[in-house]
Amino acid sequence: MAYFMTLFWTFLLTHMMAYVVSSMNGVPYEFMTANIIAVVVTVLLFVIGTVIPKPEPAEHH
Repeated sequence: MAYFMTLFWTFLLTHMMAYVVSSMNGVPYEFMTANIIAVVVTVLLFVIGTVIPKPEPAEHH
C-alpha cells in the first residue's frame, strides 16, 4: 500500500509541476512526458529509500 500511495502522490505532484512549468514557459502541457518523469521520480524515491541506512536505536545504560 505504501508503494501505491507513493506512486499516486508522485504522479499528482509531478503533473502539477509539469502543468505549472509548461504554463510559465508558454509551451503545451504534455501528459505523457509528465508520466515518464513521474515514473522516474518514483523509482528514484524507492531506490533512495533502500540505499539510506536505517538508524540504529540508541542503547540506554
